[in-house]
Order: sequence, then structure tokens, then C-alpha cells
Amino acid sequence: MEVTVQEAKTHLSRLLRRVEAGESIVIRRGRVRVAVLSPAPVVTERRDIWGDVEGELTDEFDEPLDDLAPYRS
Repeated sequence: MEVTVQEAKTHLSRLLRRVEAGESIVIRRGRVRVAVLSPAPVVTERRDIWGDVEGELTDEFDEPLDDLAPYRS
């Protein structure tokens, strides 16, 4: 479906119901297509935090820092 900017402004609630049903809507300014109103991607509640970490993860740890030596027992 294609609508003009004015139609989109006037009927936004109705258009959003169609988008929620899975339809994509093209918005035109005159004859020029300027935007697409489409369903947003589904966001899962669970976030993969390890996907944010750069590099490789290992089980190895660095040796303790020398400036902490006085606190070691």
C-alpha cells in the first residue's frame, strides 16, 4: 500500500494497525517515495551479553599485579 504524507498524518492509527498485522506501507511526498512504515523486528527479552565482548574469551587469568604484593598473604 502507498499513501501520501498527508494521508499518513491523517490516518496514522489505522496505518499502524495494518503494520502490526504485518503489512509494509510506503509513504510518498507527491510521486516520490520517501519512507517505508514496516513492522519492527521482534526483540527477545534475553540478551546475549557475550556478543558485546570483542576478542576471544578464555579461562586464563593474568598473574596478580606486583603493586598488590603487600596485600597477599
